[in-house]
Amino acid sequence: MRRPELRWRSAAVAVIAALSLAGAGAAGVVRAADAAAGGEHAIERQDWSFAGFTGQYDKAQLQRGFQVYQQVCTACHGLKRVRFRNLAEPGGPEFPEEAVKALAVSWPYQISGVLDDQGNPIDRLPGLADPIIGPYKNDVQARAAQNGALPPDLSLITKARNVESHAGWYSQWFFMLRDMVIGYQEGGADYLYALLTGYYDPPSSMQMTEGMNYNVAFPGHQLAMPPPLSKDSFVEYQPESGVKGSLEQNARDVTAFLAWAADPSLDGRKQLGWQVLLYLAITTVLLYLVKKRIWSRVKH
Repeated sequence: MRRPELRWRSAAVAVIAALSLAGAGAAGVVRAADAAAGGEHAIERQDWSFAGFTGQYDKAQLQRGFQVYQQVCTACHGLKRVRFRNLAEPGGPEFPEEAVKALAVSWPYQISGVLDDQGNPIDRLPGLADPIIGPYKNDVQARAAQNGALPPDLSLITKARNVESHAGWYSQWFFMLRDMVIGYQEGGADYLYALLTGYYDPPSSMQMTEGMNYNVAFPGHQLAMPPPLSKDSFVEYQPESGVKGSLEQNARDVTAFLAWAADPSLDGRKQLGWQVLLYLAITTVLLYLVKKRIWSRVKH
């Protein structure tokens, strides 16, 4: 005869499984209904090399992503929390250090240094220890050049943005549990890729504000930033890269690069995490064997 606590445990497991299936089905119905009504744009999850518990950055992709950032994004955005030397460090694009030095010296925007006798900043060429800056020296200058809109710094953009969930309260917990199990942390990257590839002509029923651009991934669908990439205007890669340039490929590569900029220690952290888990597993086995040996002579 089964003990009462075992029966309760089995029943609880069955209830949780049933609720999980019900939550998944209900959430699917809700998403389908919302999509049919045109009120929600579903942002698809992309297959990133750095996703999951074992994911790592693709060095070649990061190098292509920096090329896209350099040729397109630097017109408005900087990377104030990324230093030029980081581009040569392990776990990132890993450009040769001499090439990074030459890149810093040739960077189109100079560093504002100390003030002269009249209080004016003296600009200088950046070096390896300096941040990767954009064209504007402050927010006031940036807003004045962008008709009041402030181009954000892109250092942490994939951490500052995320995918919005439209699931009902009765199924929200199911998706949260699923993301915890699979280690999903790429919501910001998924959103940024969807944003870069989400520019379309606005529907005839939508009244657009002057100077705004229609984007299906942006909340409200009206975005001040014009399309940085398009099917007819994208960055071509070097032939030796083995990858052909396109809107989707550019968007994927620059998103991966910005994901690295926001979390440059991801590769080392995951490697250390698996080493710790292996150490704990071995320690657990050894402690179990020691316990068995010590208590084997004791009568129970």
